[in-house]
Amino acid sequence: MRTHDYDIHLDVKHPLGTVIDVGAEAAANEPWFNQTLAQVDEAVVRLGVLDGDFHWHKHDDQDELFLVLEGSLAVDLQDAPPVTLGPLQAYGVAKGVMHRTRAIGRTVVLMIERAGVVPTGD
Repeated sequence: MRTHDYDIHLDVKHPLGTVIDVGAEAAANEPWFNQTLAQVDEAVVRLGVLDGDFHWHKHDDQDELFLVLEGSLAVDLQDAPPVTLGPLQAYGVAKGVMHRTRAIGRTVVLMIERAGVVPTGD
């Protein structure tokens, strides 16, 4: 079971108009790493390097999308069956839905959500 020792960086690392080497960013970090890579209008694109379980949480006013680049990610939902994603599969969690992610081994994920969302939940 995970504790809340996540390495989360909310600063925007790359301004628009620059090339982002997502593979190199992922390779340079170990689980549980989360970095905002870029901001596009009111949304941010975050890189997550995960392994194991994140805690149950929700975002009251923000939707969230997970796009798996490497590995396997299960998204557990409070009132629905879990969803399991492989590379290049994505799943959106609607605002207000209690959820947690479980990375099955080292997993690299892009998360797209509104800027200002608290990654650990409301």
